[in-house]
Amino acid sequence: MRRAWWAVSLPLLLALSSACTDARTHAQAVYMLIDTSGTYAAEADKARRIVNYLLGTLQPGDSLAVARVESRSFSEKDIIAKVRFDSRPSQADTQKRDFKQKIDAFVKTVHGSAYTDITGGLLQGAEYLNETGAGQKIILIFSDMQEELDKSAVRNFPIDLKNIRVVAVNVIKLHTDNADPRLYVGRLEWWQKRVKAAGATEWRVINDIEHLDSIIH
Repeated sequence: MRRAWWAVSLPLLLALSSACTDARTHAQAVYMLIDTSGTYAAEADKARRIVNYLLGTLQPGDSLAVARVESRSFSEKDIIAKVRFDSRPSQADTQKRDFKQKIDAFVKTVHGSAYTDITGGLLQGAEYLNETGAGQKIILIFSDMQEELDKSAVRNFPIDLKNIRVVAVNVIKLHTDNADPRLYVGRLEWWQKRVKAAGATEWRVINDIEHLDSIIH
């Protein structure tokens, strides 16, 4: 007795769908925010080194996006480059070269913005990461973590970072921090409380960019 084509195909489709879902569950997605405000813009070359590390570490099926933190950062236009790495090594290598070129070009032309909308960047990053469907989601914040908003930017509301790891990198000390170290400690404690209250699974600070191996598990 001949079976209908859909009766044969349905189990196959379900199996393929399950395999795709499983692959995405084990994939990692990283969203990196680069602070371009004030004098911190001069640190951008270190950000390029971090991106190069990520390009060399992330695997096929993983996703990576890099965005700038400016006066208003909750926007797709602030994403400098984004990619999901192909399973074919040759194609993935091409994607990584293209990604690196975009970051190199950005670093050469980066200029200091008037304000620093870190919260907007976190919101945009969470949206991107959730859309990838990856099982492990990470936001890297390359910033001094000093948020400065213009008068019309509203950011004093709860944010959602559920199931996302948040890592602050290269949190340099400001001149005011040198005068009163409590300002630096207090700033990081404030962000830790906000990020954990938003549901993040982890908050970490890594200031030595030679020790990035712990970012990607």
